[in-house]
Amino acid sequence: MFRGKKYQDSAKQIDRSVQYEPADAMALVVKTASAKFDETVEIHIKLGVDSRHADQQVRGAIVLPNGTGKTRKVLVFAKDAKADEATAAGADYVGGMELVDKIKNENWFDFDVVVATPDMMGLVGRLGKLLGPKGLMPSPKAGTVTPNVTAAVKEIKAGKIEYRLDKTNIIHCPIGKVSFGAEKLTENMNALVGAVVKAKPAAAKGQYIRSCVIASTMGPGVKVNTAKY
Repeated sequence: MFRGKKYQDSAKQIDRSVQYEPADAMALVVKTASAKFDETVEIHIKLGVDSRHADQQVRGAIVLPNGTGKTRKVLVFAKDAKADEATAAGADYVGGMELVDKIKNENWFDFDVVVATPDMMGLVGRLGKLLGPKGLMPSPKAGTVTPNVTAAVKEIKAGKIEYRLDKTNIIHCPIGKVSFGAEKLTENMNALVGAVVKAKPAAAKGQYIRSCVIASTMGPGVKVNTAKY
């Protein structure tokens, strides 16, 4: 795979055979981010579980202490007083059947997170095949199916992110922007990894965190020593 000169120069500063302490790893990621824009820092955690088994699923949500650096658009399925609450809390789109039709008929996806009150899930369920593959289906575990729409919207706007396993048993999550600096990014990383460790399924056997890599959008990956977690 061809890599540009900037990437190659950055990669030379990282020893691929070393698992760095979390703070040192983050300092390297910030130092080697060379793009002209404010790169996003992502974490990739490989777990020793099998996501094909229901009792080994790892999924949840956490409000990062320093936010994500990105304002996320929130769509809320709610009606009556709950719809008013969602609007007051800062939701970008609020509604019911008209939004279901818009998504179905216009292939409209101008939002990052979907929240729904429990009484609207029958309606939202019709969008399962469209929202599911994009990871947008509301879920009680992630706190996006809730009667408390005010708290849900405010938390998402404050930097709440959802984490979940993909088919290869890896969790991929953004944890902030390079401009945050290493200290704030490390705080976000520690909070997320701590949440993933707490979410360890009882059925998981052997080593739980198999590997952890952090990287900026255009930068090389840095391996993190997860022993402290």
